[in-house]
Amino acid sequence: MSTTLIGKRIVLRPLRADDFDQWRDIRRANLAWLTKWEPKRPAHGPDVVNDRGAFTLRCHSRDREWQIGVGYGFGVFVGGQFGGEINLNNVQRGPFQNAYLGYWIDESLAGNSYTPEGVVLVLRYAFEQLGLHRVQISIVPRNAASRRVVEKLDVRSEGLAERYLEINGEWEDHIRFAMTAEEWSARRTELIAAWL
Repeated sequence: MSTTLIGKRIVLRPLRADDFDQWRDIRRANLAWLTKWEPKRPAHGPDVVNDRGAFTLRCHSRDREWQIGVGYGFGVFVGGQFGGEINLNNVQRGPFQNAYLGYWIDESLAGNSYTPEGVVLVLRYAFEQLGLHRVQISIVPRNAASRRVVEKLDVRSEGLAERYLEINGEWEDHIRFAMTAEEWSARRTELIAAWL
């Protein structure tokens, strides 16, 4: 895929098979930082962290999601180096026009506001290029780092969804945050000036 989003300090673009070495190294270095917030890998599922072939298939799968319009995945690059991911997942059209936004960043880059910058880039893309009406972000309440991202951007909270997603083998509550196209339109100038 060729879509590249350029911010003040970061570049977002789809991951390619030749990103594997950087991706693997960051994922390995951040094992404890990330896995407590992610779904558990199925016992017999592919190991995309350590298997180049599985990572390549993941990239091809993401490319297919772009082609059929159900998902838009971006690697986060800081100074030309891979540092995380921001993804629009489960895009639903029809009367809903909704997507779910998820993100993660290398722990060594956390606290530098790269993720809020990336979220604003992806929100602009979602509302202005994809024509979505709503983008949702769901966060485990005790995940202070992820919550700080939506707090910095003042994304509206919609409340607690109990036992919403399986995270690391447990059904976890999530706080649901959302922005609509109307909210983006009202806040676009402010968010772009502050972050892009």
